[in-house]
Amino acid sequence: MRSSIKSLALPLIPLLPSTALAHGGDHHLPSPWSLETWVALALFVSAALYLTGVLRLWRGLRIGRGVRVWQFLCFMLGWLLLAIALISPVHALGERLFTAHMLEHEILMAVSAPLLVIARPVGGMLWALPQGGRRLVGTIARNRDIARLWSVLIDPFAATLIHGAALWIWHLPILFNAALASPLVHGVQHVSFFGTAILFWWSLLRGRARTRGYGTASFYLFITALHSGFLGILIALTKTPIYPGQTEAAPDWGLTPLEDQQLAGLIMWVPAGVVYAVAALAMMGIWISRSSRMSASGGVHAPLPR
Repeated sequence: MRSSIKSLALPLIPLLPSTALAHGGDHHLPSPWSLETWVALALFVSAALYLTGVLRLWRGLRIGRGVRVWQFLCFMLGWLLLAIALISPVHALGERLFTAHMLEHEILMAVSAPLLVIARPVGGMLWALPQGGRRLVGTIARNRDIARLWSVLIDPFAATLIHGAALWIWHLPILFNAALASPLVHGVQHVSFFGTAILFWWSLLRGRARTRGYGTASFYLFITALHSGFLGILIALTKTPIYPGQTEAAPDWGLTPLEDQQLAGLIMWVPAGVVYAVAALAMMGIWISRSSRMSASGGVHAPLPR
């Protein structure tokens, strides 16, 4: 029962004032907001470029042309979740509580990344640039070597492998503990998680998996749900703390280090797994529906996953 109460209460911790997080007045967060310069600057610049570009585009055409309203809303929600993960009390708490740290990572990879991929924000951002700037970006994007590399990276198999490798490699104790000890390594870890998640979701929602009828996408989503869930199970069921530096402050919030680790593993295992599974089922449904319509009209069946 005590564990159940803790599980329900933990998501509310970041919403509490910092003084409420103190036990005896000595263990509260020094600041509920984290404003690391490079993170705040990247978030500000991306939002400014996108909003400027979209408003310029809509002013020249009309609202919803060039960038759909639902794409705009997806970007804003994805950006807001990114900000919550990186500069809100969730990030500050994640430096002291493994459960919050895992929640931060899953927001980056399983929620914010797909929303931003669906939004396709690059087109909107380009309209914030002068014509010469847009032309330069187009020239770079059409470079044969860059186009070839991008094609390789967004192949569904390659993107799934790269994202999975980033997830497992960064959870090796030696690297995870290094990220805890160094803000620079921690930043590289977050860029790795988010960047490979963008590649993964892009390959499924915008790349070849989409042109194959989403059957391929559902297959790779199930694979990702399985291997990330297995990693979550390993973290949750291990009998000793794997990352002592991450869980040593858990008693300040009424948890043992092992309980903190178990809750973190459960977040990777269950909620994140549900996101991947729901997305896989949705894409499977689209694939089956399109195959049925093509079959009824005498067309060719949608390709099988491979």
